[in-house]
Amino acid sequence: MAGAAVLATLLAGCTSSNLGGFGTYGNNKLEVAEITNPGSYTAEGALAEARAHFRNNDFGHSAALYKRAAELAPKSAEAYVGLSASYDRLGRFDLSDRVYSALYEITGGTAQYYNNVGYSYMLRGNLTAALTNFRKAQRLDPDNIVVANNIQILKDAARTRA
Repeated sequence: MAGAAVLATLLAGCTSSNLGGFGTYGNNKLEVAEITNPGSYTAEGALAEARAHFRNNDFGHSAALYKRAAELAPKSAEAYVGLSASYDRLGRFDLSDRVYSALYEITGGTAQYYNNVGYSYMLRGNLTAALTNFRKAQRLDPDNIVVANNIQILKDAARTRA
């Protein structure tokens, strides 16, 4: 029941957001899409569709479907990871921060958690906060190639800024 209360608070006001303009990837508008027949989804069905939309850079639809999956399975770390990443790609960092907080309550500070938060900060241009989180992820999982690649991206970005 506590998970449902956290989810309700987390998702309040998250049904739609329009920043106008287009996304970084493709011609997707920077808004969360509306899904038709939300009652017809199972958690696994919503996750499967959300993954496909995310892979196709359709972050508006992936956000809506990951949100639905989180509503149906409030303890699903995958739903929260996908939802926060979708919000990040939409530039809705206000929403992704709320989802990351809920994800931390579910999983704690895992390497994936810190890597994803670091990536979120990198997208915002806050390279210091990004590196701090990537380093936390690296301490938890020193052999993680994704974390190593993200740290290298930051190093390259720092060189080009100098």
